[in-house]
Amino acid sequence: MRKRNKIALIGAGQIGGTLALLCGLRNLGDVVLFDIMDGTAKGKALDLSHLSPVFSLDFNVSGTGDIKDIKDADVCIVTSGVPRKPGMSRDDLVKTNADVIRSVAKGIKENAPNSFVVVITNPLDAMAYLMQKETGFPKEKVVGMAGVLDTARYQAFLADAIGVSVDCVNAFVLGGHGDDMVPVRSYTTVQGIPVTEFLSDEKLDEIEKRVRGAGAEVVNLLKTGSAFYSPAASAIDMVESYLFNQRKIRPCAVYCNGEYGVKGIYLGVPVMISGKGVEKIIEIPLSSAEKDALAASAGRVQELISIL
Repeated sequence: MRKRNKIALIGAGQIGGTLALLCGLRNLGDVVLFDIMDGTAKGKALDLSHLSPVFSLDFNVSGTGDIKDIKDADVCIVTSGVPRKPGMSRDDLVKTNADVIRSVAKGIKENAPNSFVVVITNPLDAMAYLMQKETGFPKEKVVGMAGVLDTARYQAFLADAIGVSVDCVNAFVLGGHGDDMVPVRSYTTVQGIPVTEFLSDEKLDEIEKRVRGAGAEVVNLLKTGSAFYSPAASAIDMVESYLFNQRKIRPCAVYCNGEYGVKGIYLGVPVMISGKGVEKIIEIPLSSAEKDALAASAGRVQELISIL
């Protein structure tokens, strides 16, 4: 029998539990949930194992408080860290979550040295950068989940405003995962038709502002946590492309080495994800305003990295 993929979920909170469920539903492989609160990881794993017969899901799921149990994982998805609270920016989290990422990176390096690592922990671009530095993994094997989620939010808001299926809306949101993210209007279409044919510039400005604040909007409504369904789904989309060599083009936080005029940091740009990891960064022509916005976003990420 073909060896099944092993997916390690580092952090068994709301995102981690949702990731585990989606791994089973999408038939991605066996799952191990790790959390320093091992009762949380074991409890969610046990609950998920009871769900399996209902949907005839053929996957093994376990929970652990011992990082050694992620041994030989093919994929590691990292959600560990302190979540945002109302009034807190992603930037406020940088010092606290940096210590968490350093510890997690050590465990991944020692136990899953050949894995593809997807970082969800905020502030995402800085944490992905730190993960790659601490593990020493090839840059194409460490990515941050940001652009897929931000783009999905943009697509959802646009579809609602226009009154069309979300399947009709194609878009890119680039840059850092924060208030400086860059919805790329010039590449946003509705079934190939420029979005400006459907909505005024004023309405698009309003929607793009909401996209930048969408995470905070969810945080303020929940009051005791942050988004978890959509971040988990976004990471699964990336992992599927890697595990099944689907070569999807997605906006992700990756290490830039001169692309888009950015060097030495992680930033959200369009990439192709294949069985190699990040197979290549795809450079697209941007308007002068979009270039300026992306440069400003990169500068903000650089500021966060300098704190590290």
